[in-house]
Amino acid sequence: MRFKVAVLGATGMVGQKFIQLLENHPWFEISALAASEKRVGKPYGEEVNWLVSANVPECVRDMEMVPMDPKHVDADIVFSALPSNVAREVEAAFAKEGFVVASNASAFRMEEDVPLVIPEVNPDHLQLVETQKKKRGWDGFIVTNPNCTTIMLVISLKPLMDLGLKTVRVASMQALSGAGYPGVPSMAITDNVIPFIKGEEEKVETEPLKLLGKFDGKKVNPAPIKVSASCHRVPVIDGHTEAVWVEFDRDVSVEEAIAAFESLKPLDLPTSPEKVIIVRSEPDRPQPRLDRDEGNGMSVVVGRVRKDSNGLKYIVMGHNTVRGAAGASILNAELMAKNGMI
Repeated sequence: MRFKVAVLGATGMVGQKFIQLLENHPWFEISALAASEKRVGKPYGEEVNWLVSANVPECVRDMEMVPMDPKHVDADIVFSALPSNVAREVEAAFAKEGFVVASNASAFRMEEDVPLVIPEVNPDHLQLVETQKKKRGWDGFIVTNPNCTTIMLVISLKPLMDLGLKTVRVASMQALSGAGYPGVPSMAITDNVIPFIKGEEEKVETEPLKLLGKFDGKKVNPAPIKVSASCHRVPVIDGHTEAVWVEFDRDVSVEEAIAAFESLKPLDLPTSPEKVIIVRSEPDRPQPRLDRDEGNGMSVVVGRVRKDSNGLKYIVMGHNTVRGAAGASILNAELMAKNGMI
């Protein structure tokens, strides 16, 4: 069965990445593109400043854009690439009217009754949907994916939880595409590192606790770990790199950690990579330019796993607009479709 899907915020960077990844998708077919009022009724190919590949996909080039209003959208699934301040109202309107909303926005991520999901990490949290619908009186529902930096980090932390993980420190080196387009001014980032990304550290410190927490049938109890983050923008186009320090409640060897990383199993879904975590043994990997497209951008790559004075330290890297954004929402929707939630 094929599902009709719509993209909200279709002209932005993440919206474009949704369209690129949905082209030729075996389960999903784009039926509507929604954008701001000034673009309604205009062909997508004429309005969009297409940046993610050579050409606008033919399947959407002549598609007329529609308002971000449930009355004008015919779809089974709505993918949201909206800014958080807009998403708060628009996503709720769609969920209220019976749509399944797979959101990349931060607006609802930390709401107690809204699932924040990475399919290989916490698929059981999707059960929060029933609580959400009952509490809010919605016919549909919202499922969110995490912040792009959080996703890379948490995928690497999930296998370490069983080893007694208790403390995490992370320093991110985040790509320019994470700031959208036009993003960071060239004179600000060329020959430079910017050691501040508004709101980012708060997300990276709080979202993992929900993602790695336990669902008790009614709510998610936060994971009993502590996360401290320092986030930085660097002159790389795509691919977030993170230096991670972890401490455990016992002594954990490098070999144990590597075996744990490699044990995280992929799901049988169209967007799933063959390996969720790829471990590199070279002393200078992973690198964004060399490793960001592993698993079609859906794998995360870990390297430099080594002992630290109080535990272990390693590097994790992933494609921030694929695994960290549009690809994450698509994978969530695939899981929901497989589970009969759509």
